[in-house]
Amino acid sequence: MRLRPSPNHDARPPGCPVDLLVLHYTGMPSAEAALARLTDPLAKVSAHYLIDEDGTVVALVPETARAWHAGVSSWRRLDGLNDRSIGIELVNPGHEWGYRAFPEPQYAACIELGRAVLGRWRIPAWRVLGHSDVAPERKQDPGELFDWARLAAAGLGLWPAPGPGRPRGVAQLQAELAEVGYPVPRHGRLDEATRLAIVAFQRHFRPERADGDPDAGTRARLDGLLAALRALEAGAPQPDI
Repeated sequence: MRLRPSPNHDARPPGCPVDLLVLHYTGMPSAEAALARLTDPLAKVSAHYLIDEDGTVVALVPETARAWHAGVSSWRRLDGLNDRSIGIELVNPGHEWGYRAFPEPQYAACIELGRAVLGRWRIPAWRVLGHSDVAPERKQDPGELFDWARLAAAGLGLWPAPGPGRPRGVAQLQAELAEVGYPVPRHGRLDEATRLAIVAFQRHFRPERADGDPDAGTRARLDGLLAALRALEAGAPQPDI
């Protein structure tokens, strides 16, 4: 692991738990450009770690400090998630600069680091999220090419089997996305904010088609995820990390 300290951090609020791991892509042309930005005091952005495509891990901010990676964000009605999260940036040009698949060494390093973070902070596996999950109206990363199923198999996240894909109205769909954790309106209309929340869900759990259409495949994934989360909350044991 390399050290490249970033000045862009401050103290977490007293008593605030660290209970989320948020994954990003850098969305810049190169790793060095991303590191320059993440360590530039004028940029006012950072993360705890950056993982290059060759698997090199760069430590930027101590885990005990609040890095500035999530921005305006929300999950399960909790806002300002920098307070309670660890942020990992994955080097990838992103949708603006030539989005591409994440290479094998990067996945291996992400899994190793992620498992260590979860172990240190006792973060539940299902609280490993993407930036687009917590900021669906602003962000797309790490995007539909990121292999969330692979991470879940390693104990980082959930990847449940699809459910029945039962029909539901927009109001119920919004309520169930909110139950999962997504910041979504609750007015019963399929507006742009709701579609963007659906796209974020699809990028994570139904990446083959992230278009904001709550079709049968999307509903099936949502049914499976809801069943898995409800089982966890009812006390079913989680796999060891």
